[in-house]
Amino acid sequence: MSEPHAAETGTRRDPETVCITIQRPPHVHFYRHAIRALEDSGRTVHVFVRDSQITTALLDRYGIDYTVLADHLDGGSLPRLARMQATYELRLLRAVRTIQPDVITGIGGVAAAHVSSLTDARSVVFTDTEHATLSNALMKPFADEIWTPACFGRDFGAAHVRYPSYHELAYLHPERFEPDPGVLDAADVDPDRPLAVVRVTAWDALHDVGAAGVDDPADVVRSLEASGAQVRITAETPLSDGLSDRRLDLRPDRIHDLLAFATLYLGEGATMAAESAVLGTPAVYVNTLRMGYTDELEAKYELLVNCQGSFRHDRALRVAERILSGELSTDWAEHRRRLLRRTTDTTDVILEALGAGTVDGDVDEPLAVVGAE
Repeated sequence: MSEPHAAETGTRRDPETVCITIQRPPHVHFYRHAIRALEDSGRTVHVFVRDSQITTALLDRYGIDYTVLADHLDGGSLPRLARMQATYELRLLRAVRTIQPDVITGIGGVAAAHVSSLTDARSVVFTDTEHATLSNALMKPFADEIWTPACFGRDFGAAHVRYPSYHELAYLHPERFEPDPGVLDAADVDPDRPLAVVRVTAWDALHDVGAAGVDDPADVVRSLEASGAQVRITAETPLSDGLSDRRLDLRPDRIHDLLAFATLYLGEGATMAAESAVLGTPAVYVNTLRMGYTDELEAKYELLVNCQGSFRHDRALRVAERILSGELSTDWAEHRRRLLRRTTDTTDVILEALGAGTVDGDVDEPLAVVGAE
C-alpha cells in the first residue's frame, strides 16, 4: 500500500471561505475546534444545520453562528425523508451560490457532495459508518474527497483518504479536552462509588432500521445496581417511571466529563461507546450493528466490548458485572495511552482535509493514505 501525503488528493487551494453542514449533535463536537481554528486564522466559516433542539443548543453553547435550513431528518417515511432532503439541498445550493465558498464539508456529506458538484466548491466528506449504505451510495459519486478512519471497512476508491484516528478524537483528544470533576456534583454522583453510564437510543435513524440493542433497560439497571454501581441514563426516548429518576439532567456538552469519570459505559450508542473508549473508560457496546471503529477499539486497544447476536443483552450484563467486580481487571489508562500513541488529533486532520493546515504529530501510524488498500 502506497503512502502519499493527504495533500496530494484532488486540486486544493487554501480556502478563504468554508461551508460546514451539520446534521446531528455529534457533528457539532466534531467540527467545533476546526471552526474556531479557521476563524482565528481569518477565514470565513458558514455553518448550516437541520433544526434539532440539542444540535442548536450545542452550537449556542459554543458560540457558533449558524443558519437553520430544514427540519431534522430522522424519522418518517422514505418519500417524506426524500422531500426533506431535497428541500435542504435546494436551500443549501442557494446559500452556496451566494456565499461562493472554496470548500463544503459534512459528516455523511450527501448534501455537501451534491451541492459542490453544481458549484465551484470542493467537497470534503467525513464518515465512519459503513452501514449508512443509502447515504454512502448517494454521496460517493459526487464527493471530491471522502475521509475515514483507517479502520473503516469499505473502499471508496480513488477519492478515499484514510487517517489513523477516530471522529471522537476531534474533541476528546487530550490536547482538546480536560474533564471537569465538577460534573459529579452536577449529576448527583458519589465519587467514592462505581458509576455506570447507560445509553438508550431511539432507533429512528434511517441506518438503524432492523437494528436492536438491549432487551430491557430496567433489567440493565437492576443488574448494574446489584453489582454496586450508581446508574445514570442518557436516553433519546421517554423512560418508565421506575427509571426516570436515573435519567441524567445535564447540559449536553457535559456528558463527556461524566464519561471520563465513569467506571464503565453500557449502551446502544456507538458514538458514545467510542467516546468512552478514547477517554479510557471501558465501553460495553450493545447493538446488532458493528463498525470498523468498534471492532478496532476492541481488537487493537481492548477498550470496548462488542455485544451482538441473540444473546447480546445477557453477554453485556456479564461483561459489565466482571468490570464492576474487578474480575475483569486491566490498566485502562495504559490501553488509552497506547491508543493515543497510535492516533492523531482529528481536528488537525479536518484542517488538513479542508486545505487549511498540515497534519503533524508523533504517532506510530501513517497520518493519511490516499486511495484503496
